[in-house]
Amino acid sequence: MPWDTDDYPSSFKNLETSIRKKAIDIANAMIDEGYKEGQAIPIATEQAKEWYENADEKEINRVKQMSDKNLKTRDEEGRQGESRPELLEKGQHVVAHEEGWAVKTEDAKQPSDVFDKKQDAIDRAKEIAENKGTQVVIHKKDGNIQEKM
Repeated sequence: MPWDTDDYPSSFKNLETSIRKKAIDIANAMIDEGYKEGQAIPIATEQAKEWYENADEKEINRVKQMSDKNLKTRDEEGRQGESRPELLEKGQHVVAHEEGWAVKTEDAKQPSDVFDKKQDAIDRAKEIAENKGTQVVIHKKDGNIQEKM
């Protein structure tokens, strides 16, 4: 059952309203993607805090206005990708991309993030891998493996 503003993990209780709503939204999407609650809650909390630091006032207000129905409803537009729980055990790869450097889960169809700078992609891959307990594989521009960590 998806969470909303009346029913959410107790660890979200002390978060500012917009951060809490964003964390609920992220956690619900992660559950849809096959994450277990114990995995989704801390990841959603960190991502919501990071989102808040980088969001503009318009985006923060949009999230504050989200209704419980919006938080609970998951449609194809609201999902970031197909539900593929088998990818939870796969490592993160940093690969060259037409727009810079991508972070992509092994065997995933699309990258989760794309960055201008390789170091930004490496940092994000490390964060995801740490949350999932998997490894990071960094590739050179030509596709060969540069480093595994």
